[in-house]
Amino acid sequence: MTISDLRQRGLILFEAISGSRAYGTNLPHSDTDLKGVFILPETEFYGLDYVPQVANSTNDEVFYELRRFVELLLKSNPTVLELLGTPPDCVLYRHPLFEVFHVEHFLSKLCRQSFAEYAVAQIRKARGLNKKINHPEPPSRKSVLDFCYVTVGAGAQPVATWLDRRGYTASQCGLSNVNHLNDLYAVFVDATPDQHLSYRGLVRDPETSQDVLLSAIPKGEEPVAYLSFNRNGYSTYCRVFREYKEWEQKRNPERYQNTVQHGKNYDAKNMLHVFRLLRMAEEIATISQLRVRRPDREFLLQIRQGEFEYEQLVTEAEALVERVEVAFASSALPETPDTKAAEQLLISVRQAWYAQQKTKGPSLIE
Repeated sequence: MTISDLRQRGLILFEAISGSRAYGTNLPHSDTDLKGVFILPETEFYGLDYVPQVANSTNDEVFYELRRFVELLLKSNPTVLELLGTPPDCVLYRHPLFEVFHVEHFLSKLCRQSFAEYAVAQIRKARGLNKKINHPEPPSRKSVLDFCYVTVGAGAQPVATWLDRRGYTASQCGLSNVNHLNDLYAVFVDATPDQHLSYRGLVRDPETSQDVLLSAIPKGEEPVAYLSFNRNGYSTYCRVFREYKEWEQKRNPERYQNTVQHGKNYDAKNMLHVFRLLRMAEEIATISQLRVRRPDREFLLQIRQGEFEYEQLVTEAEALVERVEVAFASSALPETPDTKAAEQLLISVRQAWYAQQKTKGPSLIE
């Protein structure tokens, strides 16, 4: 099922422009996002192939089936709550049956979690991006040997330094396990002219190996040192390097260029949403209103344009998080939305819709 199918079959209950154009923070190049609610025909709803939502390929047009929509409302999902608070100039279509849904019926203390905790996650994301920009990973990947150290007296040296100072090559060396000590290896060196001991070296391939390489050591040979492989450090490095490369490949080029151009080294759009969500959460807790069209538009656009320092924004956001926590603790909002009332509303709308389709006449809900 596609969005085009929903339109052609007349299954849409509500459709609106969402995102920055609804918030009032759009710029000339901003996309137009669409969100909406549809209802499955009776036979498809009762069948095996329930469709909870339909989206286009870029996911900037998303329509929720009525039941899924109500489920998300009961979870205080910001996206669907914002649908009910859509400014009139952004509403493209509203079926009369949809008029019974009012945002104030679904505001509760759950919004602290759904709005504020999501914003906190975005702060962490902003910190991660800031770190990636200011401390990028080197273009070439480190090898296992970069995490290996050889004992020297009471200390240790990187294996490359140790080899260089001793005049050894890695191919001359052989490693064997040290009993009862994880990731510690005895180092043997084949000093014979023709290297007839045939040690295998330290790793199979410095570029691709994921572990050190063990050799068969003849009886009577004495180790010249001991090598420690920081396996945990290597694993952590590999994960961070992989995440950096994935971010580098998947990052939004336009947003990244905006980040670089304003010179503050943070994703300005990301930080805009941090403050939007936190301020909306505070408004929900204090005045029991969801204001989608932002009265603080100018401040949010200043963030978008990179007019603030990164640390300043993070500090202010963390202070705002504390204010939101205090506001919800003393808020008169219910702990959760009224599930029974929402379920009855869902049933009533669905029954009215199906009855209307059968009679092809007008149908209203009491």
